[in-house]
Amino acid sequence: MVLGPAKRKLCFYFLVVLLASLIGQSRASLGDHLPDFKECVKICKAENCQNGNSVIPLHLRLLLWTCPAECDYTCQHVVTDRRVARDPPMLTPVVQFHGKWPFHRILGMQEPFSVFFSLLNLLAHWHGISRIKETVPSWHSLRPYYLIFGYCGLACWTFSALFHTRDFPLTEKLDYFGAGANVMYGFYLATIRILRLDQAKPQHKPTLRRLTTTVCVLLYTMHVCYLSFWSWDYTYNMIANIVVGLTQNLLWTLFSLVRYREHGKLWMAWPAMIVVWIMLAMSLELLDFPPWRGLIDAHSLWHLGTVIPAAWWYRYLIKDIQNDIASHRLKA
Repeated sequence: MVLGPAKRKLCFYFLVVLLASLIGQSRASLGDHLPDFKECVKICKAENCQNGNSVIPLHLRLLLWTCPAECDYTCQHVVTDRRVARDPPMLTPVVQFHGKWPFHRILGMQEPFSVFFSLLNLLAHWHGISRIKETVPSWHSLRPYYLIFGYCGLACWTFSALFHTRDFPLTEKLDYFGAGANVMYGFYLATIRILRLDQAKPQHKPTLRRLTTTVCVLLYTMHVCYLSFWSWDYTYNMIANIVVGLTQNLLWTLFSLVRYREHGKLWMAWPAMIVVWIMLAMSLELLDFPPWRGLIDAHSLWHLGTVIPAAWWYRYLIKDIQNDIASHRLKA
């Protein structure tokens, strides 16, 4: 039986969700349970941590590195170096510790390239916001929605950079909640733009807009409350973000392809192209290989892969509003 395009796309999305749901189950930290790692940490603490954090350099203390944390970091690399020197590459001697690969720090940052690529995304959103403010008239009804999208992006990538700089329970929560807010607002923006709920007329649109706003805020609040007060469930969080993200991607893809077919302007198909790019970047997360040179892993490459689509997306938003203004002038 040959599946049609719609069914093939549905099967593809289901496969992505299924694979993503397995990621959280496959990240067991073998390194935490290695006897030589435990012994190394124990000896290091006994020999170096009797006088508090005085042996830690100032720049590390500024990032809240403590003597026990320094022992943990050092022993991760001592054990990893021993395993790499002893075992053949096919035995995958590099293992995870505390759910993370053993990265080499730079200036005290735990995952330096994830931080750097997060900051590149931050700059892409910052520049996009500036361009919208410069080129879009303040009276246009879509302008505030597009700007809020940019501010959500700023918050998301700021929290991402903080989390990859130092992994604490607080920075982890900020990273997850920031990413969730960014995904949910993306879905909200897709609904607002596609249905043109930003407009005041006809009369049912403001009512539908308020309903959509209420539903999205309520869903996000329930999501945060569930993770905060019920269960910090990595698998649930990932599936929730993927489902909402795939839904908005599907909406933007269909919307852009319909417009391109009607008007024949290539830029109107940009959202579909951006969605394809984002999906390819997301697929890097499924690889999850040990970091190259202890610095660059699949997750950091995923962050790198979203920089160009972010900048491209703002070009589309600006063109979209400019086209809307031109259409209104022609009708007038």
